[in-house]
Amino acid sequence: MAVKINTAFLFGIEAHIISVEVNIENGFPCFNIVGLAGTSVRESRDRVRASIINSGFKFPIKKITVNLAPSDIKKFGSLFDLPIALGILYATGQINFIDSNDFIVVGELSLFGNLNSIKGVLPITIDGLKNNIKKFIVPYGNLEECSVVKGIYCYAFKNLNQVVNFIKNRNISACSYSIKRENQKSKLDFSDIHGQESCKRAAEIAAAGKHNMLMIGPPGCGKTMIAKRIPSILPKLSYKDALEVTKIYSAAGMLGKHKSLIVEPPFRNPHHTTTPIALIGGGSNLMPGEISLAHNGILFLDEILEFKRSVLEVLRQPIEENFITISRSSGKVRYPCNFMTVMATNPCKCGNFASNRPCTCSEYERKRYMSKLSNALIDRLDIFIFVNTPSFNDLNGNKKNDTSLNMKKRVIAARKIQKERFKKEIINYNSEMDARLIKKFCTLDDKNIKLLEKIFLKYNISARAYNKILKISRTIADIDLSPKIREEHIIEALNYRRFMNNKII
Repeated sequence: MAVKINTAFLFGIEAHIISVEVNIENGFPCFNIVGLAGTSVRESRDRVRASIINSGFKFPIKKITVNLAPSDIKKFGSLFDLPIALGILYATGQINFIDSNDFIVVGELSLFGNLNSIKGVLPITIDGLKNNIKKFIVPYGNLEECSVVKGIYCYAFKNLNQVVNFIKNRNISACSYSIKRENQKSKLDFSDIHGQESCKRAAEIAAAGKHNMLMIGPPGCGKTMIAKRIPSILPKLSYKDALEVTKIYSAAGMLGKHKSLIVEPPFRNPHHTTTPIALIGGGSNLMPGEISLAHNGILFLDEILEFKRSVLEVLRQPIEENFITISRSSGKVRYPCNFMTVMATNPCKCGNFASNRPCTCSEYERKRYMSKLSNALIDRLDIFIFVNTPSFNDLNGNKKNDTSLNMKKRVIAARKIQKERFKKEIINYNSEMDARLIKKFCTLDDKNIKLLEKIFLKYNISARAYNKILKISRTIADIDLSPKIREEHIIEALNYRRFMNNKII
């Protein structure tokens, strides 16, 4: 007798519906899995046999053939254990799973018949819904992850016996859409930072318009403190954006316990010894990298000039295109990576240039140190800010610092303006405007046109720098709730384009 059970296979962050076809017939006793099954899939034979016997069912001493269709896709992973076990029980008449086409079944079995959690359940449920399959049988540990998708019915179990009892008796109801909302207040707040008002202002503008930002300053001036507090002024993710982020973390197996939907923008801070594959993704299993894990959030690269140049150069295309395509011999996957880049570096090798401590580097050494950051990568950054060493009065004064809550309100208000502005466009933020949209939404009066002309001629800026000044000016105007770009907005934006030695770029 041949039977079929629906399951799914995860490739990248996209799932593919797989049919587990089980045929049992008389002949020499054997257990074969065909259909381009990888080593991890073939190993399921021993797990399935032991779990069926230890759960109190009969394992047939016959010729068993399991086909994973379609056969032109290589499969790997342990999520095929449960559908193979149910297929064997169905083919031998121990259960009657006549509506198996209405379900997608996934799960890893232990030798004792228990169901272990798997990674990638969220992409599987989303893909199943696209194929008009709304019922899912999953391990109990994946219940919360599975329930964040609207319009599905999730049945979660702890062992094989519970699954069989459900198929026979249909004695439990499905868990439908449910999200556990945890209001966790961030312990990091901008009020902790004394002084550095210009840098905090730059961080607010960057967060409001999703502008990429580079902070330059001596060690201990507060660059890392500022970067780690930027998530505290970002709004929570929408359901659509949160689902995209959670999908990536689910595929990477990084959701953790008791966590369903990721509603806070992710913050990734890879060490400067990281490799290109760890940063952009790949490897033998084509796993997502740091830039994809930072999707809809922040990628913070501290000590940026300590990264290998080969590592930094792989960022150029993802920053521009907001996605990364990884091609290997095992296949090709595409991951989203629409993140805000925040970088921090010392101004020179000793770190003391332009601080209250003596710098031991020559002009040549400083230029050579900064040259590690290529012009191509610098062109993709919007805001440059020099972070000075805080003074004694800054550290010991009684001045009340602006809080993250107040800054967050201004960021949310500015983003609402942008959402309304770009509702008929394919972008969401000022930083994503192209030349056509800049001309449409960054209109200037005659006075400001003459001001920009003076700036253009005096500093001999490039067309890209000119457009970036306009985009930053538009974001500053949005924070001020101003429908028009004013002179002070342009002047402030110009100050954020000053690189080393006050060079306008």
